[in-house]
Parts: sequence; structure tokens; C-alpha cells
Amino acid sequence: MNRRTWTLLTSVVLVAAFGLLGAFVRVPYVALGPGPTFNTLGSDGGAPVISVEGERTYPTAGHLNMTTVSVTDHLSMFGALGLWVSGRYALAPRELYFPPDKTEQEIEQQNTAAFSDSQTVAKTAALSHLGYPTEVVVDRIVPGSPAEGLLAPGDRVLSANGKPVPDAAALRTALTGTTPGTEVPIEVQRGDEQPRTVTARLGENPTGDQQGFLGVAAAERADVDFDVRIRLADVGGPSAGLMFALAIIDKLTPGELNGGRFVAGTGEISAAGDVGPIGGIPFKMTKAREAGATTFLVPAGNCAEAAAQAPEGLQLAKVGTLDEALAALEALRNGQQPAGC
Repeated sequence: MNRRTWTLLTSVVLVAAFGLLGAFVRVPYVALGPGPTFNTLGSDGGAPVISVEGERTYPTAGHLNMTTVSVTDHLSMFGALGLWVSGRYALAPRELYFPPDKTEQEIEQQNTAAFSDSQTVAKTAALSHLGYPTEVVVDRIVPGSPAEGLLAPGDRVLSANGKPVPDAAALRTALTGTTPGTEVPIEVQRGDEQPRTVTARLGENPTGDQQGFLGVAAAERADVDFDVRIRLADVGGPSAGLMFALAIIDKLTPGELNGGRFVAGTGEISAAGDVGPIGGIPFKMTKAREAGATTFLVPAGNCAEAAAQAPEGLQLAKVGTLDEALAALEALRNGQQPAGC
């Protein structure tokens, strides 16, 4: 074979090798894009996304859609380039979403737990706003801490160090002035048992704080005799909290919060009703607009990013708290302009 033939053959081999590499070798990136959107007032898989049993509910209309971000993993080089060129996706280092020190199963469990926690907090925020009582419970216990063996997740905390515990922050406040080695009484109730008092000898605080350390992460939950259930499969993360809280309020109050309109949104919520920023808001807005949303509730911390990338025809409403989200919906019902970004 002459030189020209060898050159052609070499080129063909290189192109074939590049094609195989591009098609089959995975790159250390994931693609972020618009994910599914769900109407929290509607149904999914034939069952209501949110149902209330044991308490009067009222008819709802329109949409209060939660939004998500899709994460596409196991990308080939050609697959990653194709998604990026489409303009609907962005590439991000895989290790940001799949840390190398965790298995995919552990990450999935973590996302599922965050989603479950967001549901519990959303219920508490909504019912507290409506005037229902709340209680403080043990959420998590630090392994090896003084609380281990004395308390258990789910225990209701009534008082600590002789002081009532009306909210989660009050548990830490009750320990003000204590030091490691101090013995403090903790009044708790487990399930339907009678309240009892246990004594905890406080330990050294891992943060270096001089205050005695109990080792309890407390949380607030609604203390009601009815059941609010949220059913939504294959969704993870905490960012649906705001929309869940709004839907619960809508179902438990007369009238329609959204005035029958198609409203979507996002935002992590605290038991006190504070709305925190989230990631991937451009993708969430894109999917919401494609689904028919005309208004999008934006966490205050995401407003600058949202305003710079909002799809045409999508009105943005800035919300920093649950009360501000409700005020934005009231403005829409009254034909007014909600506070924007």
C-alpha cells in the first residue's frame, strides 16, 4: 500500500476510535434540565397528591404546581454535547450531585429523606399559619451524645431544665448557662404513654461552645387529630415545601387561593414559614411555562437569577415567607400585580 492508502486507513481508524469513545465512554458530568411538574391540588397516578382525612376541606381549582429539575447521569461525550447544544440543559460536574464517598443508593435515600422532611415541615408551616397547635419533637439524635439511650426520634419534648419548650429553638435556649457535666431534667412523652422526666448529664459541645451539649435536633410538627397525606413518587429534595404548604392551606380554607389560575413555584420552607432559595430555577420556570403557568412564585434569594432568565409570558412573584406567598396570590385574585423580582 502506498502512503496515501496508509494515511486514509489511519484516518478511518482514528475516526472510528473517536466515534467509539464519544459514543460509549462516560464523561464525569451530569446534565441538568427541566424536570416534571406536578399540580399539588390535583392527582398523580390516580390518587390525590394531597389528601386530608378527618377534617373539613373545601373545593379547589386551577393549579399550584411544584417544579423539579431533571438530572441525567451516565452520559457519553456525544450525549453530553448533544444535550448541551440543545440549549435546554446545562452540564455540571458529576461529583456535585454524586459525591464519590457515597453510593448512588445512599444519595437516593438522602434525597428521599429530604423530600419527606419537606412534607412534614410544609404541613407544620401550613397548619401553624391556620392556627392549629404545634409540638416539639426529637427529630434526630447525635450518636454517642448524652441523649442517646434516653430519648428517641419522635419523642415529644415538653420541658427542659425546668423550662417549657413551646418551639424548637426553646430547647437550646433552655440549656443556656449550663456547662458540660451539668445534669438537667428533660420532660418527654413517647407515643400515648404518660409524660415522664429523664435526667441527662450534658457533654462537651463538638463546636467548642462552652454550653452543655445534649445532642438533640428538635423539630416542630402540627399537633392535630386529623391526617394530612402527601403522595408523590420518584421525587426528591426539599424544594417543594412552599407549594405543598399553599395547597394544604387551599384545601382547608374556603375559596381558591389562586383564583382558578395556573400558578407554579418552588422554594424550601421552614416550620416558621420562611422560604429559602433553591437550585435550578431557570429549568423550573421553563417547564412551568411550557405546562401553562402564567405566574411563578420565586424565593426572594433566587429573584436576580429568575428575572434574568424568565421565559416570555411568565409573571414572577417574589416571596420570602409563606405570608408573602399568600399575599401574592391574594393580589392575583384581586386583579392586582404581586410584588415581582
